[in-house]
Amino acid sequence: MKRFCVTTILSVVLSSTWSWSQPKKADCELLVAAAADLNPALHDIAEQYEKKSGIRIKLSFGASGALTQQIENGAPFDLFFSADMDYPKRLIADAQADAASLYQYSLGKLVLWVPANSPLDLERQGMAALLDGSVKKIAIANPEHAPYGRAAVAALKHAGLYDRLADRFVTGENVSQAAQFAESGNAQAGFVALAHALSPAVKSMGTFWVVPADYYPPLEQGAVILSRSQHKKEAADFLRYLKTKEASDVLRKYGFTLPQN
Repeated sequence: MKRFCVTTILSVVLSSTWSWSQPKKADCELLVAAAADLNPALHDIAEQYEKKSGIRIKLSFGASGALTQQIENGAPFDLFFSADMDYPKRLIADAQADAASLYQYSLGKLVLWVPANSPLDLERQGMAALLDGSVKKIAIANPEHAPYGRAAVAALKHAGLYDRLADRFVTGENVSQAAQFAESGNAQAGFVALAHALSPAVKSMGTFWVVPADYYPPLEQGAVILSRSQHKKEAADFLRYLKTKEASDVLRKYGFTLPQN
């Protein structure tokens, strides 16, 4: 009987120790709507966070304006990462997002990208290279929905090139689709996010010129927790993780400038 009790107690102790050492099972899945420029960086950050927390992160990318419309129409997202601050503020004004959670996570950068075999000399000519006769199509994101599209239009107007080039535009629904047009050869150049140009899948495919920051309004990018979220605590935890050095290093790797906290 004594031997049986010792064996039973030992089994309980070992079982408890084993259970404690296992990663916690996710009891929720966070649905995150995110601006298209975040695609490579946020995938890396979400993967890191899932390993640490056990919480699943499901990412949906698109133009910030289009995602805002989806949220206004009832899409069940928990978090929204916008390529500007205006769309999250619009949701806050409509009581569809938590004002206290609003956080500027980065400053985006616009670049002019061309394929590696392009004859254009962006380093010497910058945007003026687009006047070359070989440039039949220029890819930009839809300025009606995408902050990077509005930034591209502003930059071209600043350089005095918009009216001369407007008939060559091919418009993507978001900045990632604009990049795809340029990468596929459907456009000879494209205005894309620096984060996309630096992504491992694209980095060796072309060259780019960083559009000067004073050519367009700042791309102040903001995140907010949505009012209808059923997982506000988990969403807040993920936002806090975004402020850690580990997550910040990923954003910097993709060319984002971080806010001074």
